[in-house]
Amino acid sequence: MPRHVRVAVIGAGFGGLGAGIRFLDAGIRDFAILERGDAVGGTWRDNTYPGCACDVPSHLYSFSFAPNPRWSRSFSGQPEIRAYLEDVADRPGLRARLFFNAAVTGAVWQEADARWRISTARGELTADVLVSAGGPLSEPSTPDIPGLDAFPGAVFHSARWDHETDLAGKRIAVIGTGASAIQLVPQLQRTAAKLILFQRTPAWVMPRRDRRITGLEKWLYAHVPPTQRLARLGIYLSREATVVGFVKRPAILKAAQRVALHHLGRAVKDPELRAKLTPRYVMGCKRVLLSNDYYPALARPNAEVVAAGLAGVEGSTLIGSDGTRHEVDAIVFATGFHTVDMPMARQVWGVGGRSLAEVWGGDMRALRGTTVAGFPNLCFVIGPNTGLGHNSMVHIIESQLSYIVDFVRAVGRPGAALDADQRAQDAWCEEVERRMGPTVWNTGGCKSWYLNDAGRNPTLWPASTVRFRRLTRRVDAGEYVRSDAVPDPAASLALTTNGADHR
Repeated sequence: MPRHVRVAVIGAGFGGLGAGIRFLDAGIRDFAILERGDAVGGTWRDNTYPGCACDVPSHLYSFSFAPNPRWSRSFSGQPEIRAYLEDVADRPGLRARLFFNAAVTGAVWQEADARWRISTARGELTADVLVSAGGPLSEPSTPDIPGLDAFPGAVFHSARWDHETDLAGKRIAVIGTGASAIQLVPQLQRTAAKLILFQRTPAWVMPRRDRRITGLEKWLYAHVPPTQRLARLGIYLSREATVVGFVKRPAILKAAQRVALHHLGRAVKDPELRAKLTPRYVMGCKRVLLSNDYYPALARPNAEVVAAGLAGVEGSTLIGSDGTRHEVDAIVFATGFHTVDMPMARQVWGVGGRSLAEVWGGDMRALRGTTVAGFPNLCFVIGPNTGLGHNSMVHIIESQLSYIVDFVRAVGRPGAALDADQRAQDAWCEEVERRMGPTVWNTGGCKSWYLNDAGRNPTLWPASTVRFRRLTRRVDAGEYVRSDAVPDPAASLALTTNGADHR
């Protein structure tokens, strides 16, 4: 691992690998990608639970600059997405800049020479620019349940699946009803003696329009690339057209609600169960889910829905917040991730030695979702208010990567720093907050993982992806405060010797 690089990137998922390719395309060759695991893939390496798949169509859930003509289905499963990212990592020059088992344990801004000092599991290095591309779906969130530590059976989170544990024939409790839960519930129900789903809030579930991609289509995509670009564009436009319902006029989504209710009614005939599974909030307030087998699985005799959260554990007995008691052999938490607090923030110290967690105070904010005042030369991929409820995050990632490449160029020589101007950041966040007001995420009548403890939404982008791309096309120098430091001679020597080897 080098002692110094121009750019250090944290994470080798979509964000980190995409950054590497964009840097190489831009002629920025002195960079390192620091990955805590032993392979690329990020969330698609870590999530291996039964049924794990993407709910964004394959052609759109891939880089525009790295199309895959070999997708097997409209919606790809985890193994295929991970294989795609391995192929992306094989782009010329990229693997030589990947460093595995290099979990970042701290990053400190050194004002004297304007660079980041980064501590990893493989040692220290410095970088002129630090890019955090770990993403919001990297740190599992497990609730603190009284008595859980004494549970005698298997307990694990869906993102840390225990493949050594055989759940066939067991009484299994699944906690949560999000995107992971609706995929793994049908898989577990098929072989479980009993499956008990603890549901605080039912999800809106739409039919999954999945199909096998034909051999002819694959041939066309491989030999006539514009056909795949056209297919991708059609998918993108159809999803982008729904943004109005999410951000301006939630009433538009009532037609989709009728489709979802019909989907539920066809699969679940029991009126009591159907009532439990019927949402009481506006569609889109929580993430809209896609599944053809979730409802049928819950309608089977060996499945039970508890319309309550998990309140406590006594031995092998689970106690619902409604007071009901349930004997189980295993517990699977499908409770999502740390999306509004970013655990990494406790490991990053900026100007004046203040940690990012301290500056944010539980309320993440960033200029254009990418940079934070007081943390010079630090960029985020999928930072605050960049998430989507209607389209592919890969589109947002590509937009941010263009901005970050321009940012690195704007920083220029070693010893220079760009720090987001606090007034510019505040103005940006105020505009985001203004646009967030009428969105379904704020007005839909639910409590979702999009919101922080204060009830503010620091997660989603309240406009179209077209607007986000336009606003992140270039760095506006007027939004930054530039400073210059002179690196000490020893650091300059390290830059020269290591940089030459790494370019």
